[in-house]
Amino acid sequence: MIKVVIADDIQILRQGLRAILSQDPEISVTGLAADGREAFELCRKERPDVVLMDMRMPGYDGSWGIEKIKEQFPEIKVLVLTTFDDSETVEAAVGKGADGYILKEMEDEKVIQSVKAVCMGVRVFGGSVFDGMRKQMTALEKRKPERDRKTEEKIGTITERERDIMGLVARGMDNKEIAAELFLAEGTVRNHISRILEKLELKDRTQLAVFTVKNRLDGES
Repeated sequence: MIKVVIADDIQILRQGLRAILSQDPEISVTGLAADGREAFELCRKERPDVVLMDMRMPGYDGSWGIEKIKEQFPEIKVLVLTTFDDSETVEAAVGKGADGYILKEMEDEKVIQSVKAVCMGVRVFGGSVFDGMRKQMTALEKRKPERDRKTEEKIGTITERERDIMGLVARGMDNKEIAAELFLAEGTVRNHISRILEKLELKDRTQLAVFTVKNRLDGES
């Protein structure tokens, strides 16, 4: 059972999210918080697996909550669920240690899938969030020198199929979506990503997405 705490300053949204997540028999909502401080206190009391955290809340906002939770309970995953995908808000969340960042416009089933994925250690980011990251990285890349030899050697070990998967990861797709896009088994996608991370000496799919965009391997101009 995945234990979840929901933090949002709007009561009807907290209740709505609880109703959505409670549809899944593998998820139990163990607490509702109105701000980052309440979320932190519930983590102390309930020790959830995942905190679903809004970013902009009066008083103790999401950034405060993420930082405190990650300082005291690094094993707890924090998945941001908000309406804002501007670079400043995304950077604040990721910089404090958020394990994922999705938007409230996401379909109910995808919110459930995102909670499960984050609980299993998968970094989850919504498509528009990755679009913003791609634009930023592309702009930075134009001001940076060419790739060094070591990076070129690593990229040289990547197969065409692995490049396809990297591009889809950079678009914010999860393993199930990538499997459907490429007509592969979900386990095959998982194995591919593990091998890619090993080849490129990266820790997780967030680093993989950034590496893909930075080195223009995502198929975007």
